[in-house]
Amino acid sequence: MFPIHRRHQELLLDAVPLKRTAIDLKEFNNDIIADNGFHAYNGETVLEQLSLADKITADCRTLRRTRSLNAPSPFQQFGPCGRIMKNQAMVMQIQDPASQRLTWYKPPLTVLVIKKVRDSTVLAPFVQLVEWLVQEKHMVVWVESAVLDDPLLIEDKKFKNIKEKLVTFKDGRDDLTDRIDFIVCLGGDGTLLYASLLFQQSVPPVMAFHLGSLGFLTPFEFENFQEQVTNVLEGHAALTLRSRLRCVIYRKNDRRKESESDSTNQITKNAYNYQADGSDGTNKSGSRGSTNILVLNEVVIDRGPSPYLSNIDLFLDGKYITSVQGDGLIVSTPTGSTAYAVAAGASMIHPSVPAIMVTPICPHSLSFRPIVVPAGVELKISISPDSRNTSWVSFDGRNRQELLHGDCLRVTTSIYPVPSICAQDQISDWFDSLAECLHWNVRKKQKCLDELSDLTASGSEDTLDDLDRVNDTLLDSGLQ
Repeated sequence: MFPIHRRHQELLLDAVPLKRTAIDLKEFNNDIIADNGFHAYNGETVLEQLSLADKITADCRTLRRTRSLNAPSPFQQFGPCGRIMKNQAMVMQIQDPASQRLTWYKPPLTVLVIKKVRDSTVLAPFVQLVEWLVQEKHMVVWVESAVLDDPLLIEDKKFKNIKEKLVTFKDGRDDLTDRIDFIVCLGGDGTLLYASLLFQQSVPPVMAFHLGSLGFLTPFEFENFQEQVTNVLEGHAALTLRSRLRCVIYRKNDRRKESESDSTNQITKNAYNYQADGSDGTNKSGSRGSTNILVLNEVVIDRGPSPYLSNIDLFLDGKYITSVQGDGLIVSTPTGSTAYAVAAGASMIHPSVPAIMVTPICPHSLSFRPIVVPAGVELKISISPDSRNTSWVSFDGRNRQELLHGDCLRVTTSIYPVPSICAQDQISDWFDSLAECLHWNVRKKQKCLDELSDLTASGSEDTLDDLDRVNDTLLDSGLQ
């Protein structure tokens, strides 16, 4: 059995508690053979007979979270039905992004349709799609309850016939975990960000149609949606795994209260109001108790309404890196590198690159350039002790709250990416979005030198000399 470093064991235990239940050893054996070329256990072995290291290794199939140079191995199940197709050429769980394709190990039955709010142009495509999914595909369609209150939808005759067949939910009240097999977004990039917010653990595959204003993350056109959705439901689609950031706020007051009431053996976790990646305790209301959020684009720390510079200390894996003096700091995913970060002067990173980007906002230093760090590291951001003011933090533009002196924010890459379905493939979709949405490297082409081309094509070695002599003659005649 291959060994696991002690630090990796601690991180696994820190991320998600081990499940002390039986596992499918036959399936695990097949995975080990595919990945390493040898058997892990014989068919008679039971989990209780394994050592701690072997148990951790077995559970690594779903709970792997290591700090490696190549970033955390992503959680490869997306909702109840979707998962990454096995690739026999995969080495050490690092898969070529170009080979990431969607497969369904059981037919998807439930679909969540997210539409852009306050946009009348999306209503007709929304009704058309929902009607087709219900009547033609016989799927259970989920929508947000607020959608049904739209006055224009209420007056639509087609929608009245299918309204009673829809299942509704309320954001912040209903848990959609393991209820949705497939997500369809109608609108702009905000619909994909909202889908990420709704699913704070495993996210079902997301198919995004461009019906918004920018549409950098929405590669599909709606004209022939029937054919495109059918292809996806049949498993003919490439995936881009868009990594997310796990952001946890540690409150100074919470730590003090817990340390004073040291009455349990779990003080290491409870003293910092710590919850595992996307646990049931996640609160998206934006209150001071909301300390654990997964973001798709970026987390932004800024000076808020204060007239003073932000003074923020930045640590990487516990090591002090620098202090940020300016308007603030952006910590973004590769997906978010083309959002707020690029407006602040950062580079654009392909979403398949395992990385975290750190970008200052208007730094009071001419040499403070954006940096890219490995996805496996943990960033700690805190208010400098001598800072004149507090800071404010927001997560994908939501849940804005204040960071006080003594509070800190820890950011690292989550094991739960957003599986975004590609219209073509991972490379073509991204560069098409750069060209169409951001007009990347668009300029008029430089004209060629026609005169020089003609002179070169004439084949005469004396052409340039003859031209010089003609010019000299004209000058001489002008002087006379």
